[in-house]
Amino acid sequence: MDNKVVIRSLAYKFLERIGYQGIAFVVQIILARLLTPSEYGIISMLMVFVNISQVFVQSGLNTALIQKQEADETDFSSVFYISLGISITFYILLFICAPFIAAFYNMPELKKVLRVLAIILIPGAYNSIQNAKIAREMKFKELMYSTVGAVVVSGIVGIFMALKGYGVWSLVGQQISHQIASCIFLMKFVKWIPSLHFSIDKVRTLFAFGWKLLCSNLIGRIYENLQSLVIGKKYNSSILGYYNRGKQFPQLIVDNINGSIQSIMLPTLSRYQNDKIKIKAMMRRAMVTSSLFVFPMMAGLMVISKPLVSLILTEKWLACVPYIWLSCIDYAFMPVHTANLQAINAQGRSDIFLKLEIIKKIYGLIILCITVFAFKSPFAIAAGSAISTLISTFVNAQPNKKLLNYTYREQITDILPSIVFSLIMALIIYPISLIKMPSILLIIIQVICGMLIYFLLNWLFKVEAFMYIWDLRKNILKR
Repeated sequence: MDNKVVIRSLAYKFLERIGYQGIAFVVQIILARLLTPSEYGIISMLMVFVNISQVFVQSGLNTALIQKQEADETDFSSVFYISLGISITFYILLFICAPFIAAFYNMPELKKVLRVLAIILIPGAYNSIQNAKIAREMKFKELMYSTVGAVVVSGIVGIFMALKGYGVWSLVGQQISHQIASCIFLMKFVKWIPSLHFSIDKVRTLFAFGWKLLCSNLIGRIYENLQSLVIGKKYNSSILGYYNRGKQFPQLIVDNINGSIQSIMLPTLSRYQNDKIKIKAMMRRAMVTSSLFVFPMMAGLMVISKPLVSLILTEKWLACVPYIWLSCIDYAFMPVHTANLQAINAQGRSDIFLKLEIIKKIYGLIILCITVFAFKSPFAIAAGSAISTLISTFVNAQPNKKLLNYTYREQITDILPSIVFSLIMALIIYPISLIKMPSILLIIIQVICGMLIYFLLNWLFKVEAFMYIWDLRKNILKR
């Protein structure tokens, strides 16, 4: 594949993530001012069950479509019909189980909310196939238009309903309108609709690869949502609202960078799945480049989190600040996880991917049980998640020692400068927080100082990843 195509696709994907996350962030700020932490917590409780159902809807087949070297119209249409049937089945299951879920939380009002919210599964089946086609054909420009359009429409719907006093239903309306708008925009820009072709043999072939990813994603999704389930049950919806709001800030940053690279990595690496040297070089470049940006952003966010929350969400949300700190540690290592796991998938080793997920969730559950039963604070649960992530960094890297000869020592050496310089930067700008000044001014000063310090450290020590980006920037400007 032409490097220009990859770079252009990455640029559009990055713009798509920036546009989506930027608009979504503004919408969430407005909604957070209009709604309460408890109302956000209610949606978080119910999304646990919707998110798990979505794993079955995708069944790992969408990723199999991307990874398959030759996929035709029958492949895409067959997977769509399977996904649509699964989505309808799980909607019916959630509709039936809604009273029992409401009784579990001892909140009768959840029954109606879940029955409406779960509708998003059905249009989600179509969107998952469209996104697989986009990734396979590198049509990220069209995805950018579709994603930004959908988030604008859903944001308007959510804010309008919140202003009219619909409370938690505002968030339900936002979720449903987003999925429906995505369907409409994808139809317009991607111009793909399923044909009447269906082949069970093609589905079996794709499922031979996809079932391991289904199991892996199911294990991962259950584990990810188990924390919300436990916090919502053991504590209350307000604390769950603070917990999920604390995750939102670092997630916003990491998704923009890591999500862009992740979307490009699998289809790109899959084309070179038989060239180990090429895969290693591309994987290494993706990991060190994303780490160069993610680590300082996470360190900086930890420092400015309190004035940032006070400024944009008001003081009623200040209880989420400790969760931001812990989530920053959790998300900082996401680029390392992504690079290793996508390299494994690109080589068709979904069996290894599944084994890793099982291993990680075993010790993750052990850590979760310890934090739930040995401690009486929801902060312990968040801290346990961060510890589990740090351990997973080494677990995910282990297979590529053999598959690509990419050792622990090499990976640590590649990301260590970004980690060390980020910590130094954070320690230097933290004392500025002790000076009394308006929140907006404090944030601006700390961000500018942090960027200058981090830039100078990388420049003085001639860090390879930094110099690569710097030279790339100069080459682009010359054109």
